[in-house]
Formats: sequence, structure tokens, C-alpha cells
Amino acid sequence: MIGWKFSQYFGKDENSIFDRLLELFKELMIHTSGDVPEALSWLTEIDKQHQLTTDDYGIADFIDELKEKGYIKDGRNGQGGTIDPTRKMEISLRRHALDEIFDQLKKSKKGKHNTKVTGQGDETTSELKPYEFGDKLEKLSISESLKNAQINHGLDDFRLTQDDLEVHETYFQSQTSTVLMIDISHSMILYGEDRITPAKKVAMALAELITTRYPKDSLDIIVFGNDAWQIEIKDLPYLEVGPYHTNTVAGLELAMNILRRRKNPNKQIMMITDGKPTCIKKGKKYYKNAFGLDRKILNRTLGLATKAKKLKIPITTFMIAQDPWLVKFVDQFTRANDGKAFYSSLQGLGEFIFMDYKNNKRKRR
Repeated sequence: MIGWKFSQYFGKDENSIFDRLLELFKELMIHTSGDVPEALSWLTEIDKQHQLTTDDYGIADFIDELKEKGYIKDGRNGQGGTIDPTRKMEISLRRHALDEIFDQLKKSKKGKHNTKVTGQGDETTSELKPYEFGDKLEKLSISESLKNAQINHGLDDFRLTQDDLEVHETYFQSQTSTVLMIDISHSMILYGEDRITPAKKVAMALAELITTRYPKDSLDIIVFGNDAWQIEIKDLPYLEVGPYHTNTVAGLELAMNILRRRKNPNKQIMMITDGKPTCIKKGKKYYKNAFGLDRKILNRTLGLATKAKKLKIPITTFMIAQDPWLVKFVDQFTRANDGKAFYSSLQGLGEFIFMDYKNNKRKRR
């Protein structure tokens, strides 16, 4: 646990001991990729150092309460000897990530995204327009409509007609299909720096944001190392880095194949990575160059960026490292796609993801 600080959970507050331990336990669950026994072991060690529990309520009581409240369960697939997280815990981890990363998120209407175009929607603008058949009456501007009636008919013959009515303009609201690509190559934990944990947090937060507040959107998640494959939202807490190179080409190809099947005209790819492409597949064999920036690999990657541009699929790259050579590559990649790129620290990754996700909701015409 060297390099990880959990001191924010040690202070005394109005919450119960269970609530405080639960918040820390969720954080440990993300760090351990959903390994309940390991997370509990770490929690026990932290308790020994910081006295989080009392004589009346210990770690054993916390484990019992976790089971009673449906966060964990005994046995894997009905077998004994292990402790597994429940679906309730998986949902709770996503909400925990959303609260931590997107704490600046404002309340919004469910299932709709504002665009720069006016039309049918729930979010009002500062503009008014004459009432037309089909406009919602709840959008009626009462004060302006009454003022028009007074001007048009006078007080002696006061009446309110359709020609007097004005309504608030609303933003046209669109839906978006998003594919989130997560790099799980070995470099995500290279040199003792944990980059996969913040990447998982962002992915879980984004998944919770879309499924709860924009339920009409679609979100597909893929991971890429030597190859690329699709995972489900529920698998995010258990994501681990493997002994892989970085096959960005495989990830982009899979992402575009998924988006081709989506009928929604608004599509985007978000890619979280910390390194340059180091691998492509030729037939059944892999062509690898661990030093990266290999011309054969780069040409394939840049070619896909251009292809995505022709398909009107913008790619937003979130680079967790800021090596000059990597920045140069990402700049090339972004120009080829006409997309966006952000170079962030591990702490800033969530904020950048959120801000750009919101901006990409706006349909340009």
C-alpha cells in the first residue's frame, strides 16, 4: 500500500463506524480489483494502525453487517471457502466512483443531452418565440404573453389569443453512442505507478453517469492489450493489467465495429491510455516493438484515426503520461482524426473525462 493515502477516511464524523468503514472498503475493493478477502485484510491492517473500530464494534462485526446488508456473500457459485461481492456492491462501487470523480456534476434531466440547436426538449434557453401548435403549454411565458395581450387589445377589451402567446425556446436534445477503450497493457503498472486504478474509477463513474442520468444513451466498454475484447459494466471493478503490449489498432477496430451496429447518428470513442502503440496483429502472428513509435505500427494506427474521421466518429484520447514523444504521437493521431486530446495527471483524469463527455453531447451543425 506504499504510495496510497486513505487518511480522508480516518477522521471522526457523524457517520456510523459502518459507514466510514464501508467508504474505505469500497476504495480498497477498487485497488484490489474486487478481491474481497484481500480488501478485508488491508482494512484490518489499516484498523490496527489507525484504530478505526472500537471495543464494541470490530472488523468481524463489519463483515457480518456487510453480509446482512447484501454487499458480500459466501462462496463462489454456491461453493464455500470464499467471499464474493454482490451486484449491490458492484453498483455501489460505480456510485462511489461517480461521487468521487464527478462531485461537481449538476442535476440534469434523465436520458437527454443538450445541443446547440433549438427544438423539442426540456432544457429552456433565454430566448422566446411565438407559440406554435405542438409547443408544450408548460413552456408558456406567462408575463410576456399577458404583456402582448395588453399591447394588442388594450385593457378595455382585454383578451388572450393564440397570437399573443410566447413560449420559451428549448434545446434540441440528442442521444449518443459511446465506446470507452481502456488500456490494460503492462505499462499501466510499470515502475510501481498505479495507473489502472484511476482508469477504472473513471470508467465506473462514466458508466454510472450514462446508465442513471442518460439512460437512452449506449455505452460499450472494451479493453486492449495484445488484443482487444468487450467487457460488461459489471466487470469494471475486477479489471487487471496483464503482461501485454499496447495494440491500439485492435482496440480501434473493435470500437468502430461496435459503433457501426449502432443506429444512433451521434457516435464517439474515448480512449484512456498511458503509452504509445507497440503491437499490431498480422494474420495470426503479432508484430511487436516494445520501444514504440515503430513506423509500421504508427501508420496502421494513424490510418484508423483517419478512417474514423470519415465515419464521423470523433476520438478523444486521455493520455495519462506526458512524455514528449508520446505527446507528439497523440498530436499526430488527434490531427488525423480531428478529435480531442487531453494530457492529464492521474488526479485530473476524472475531471477531464467528465468535461469532455458533456461537451461531446452537443451536436454540431
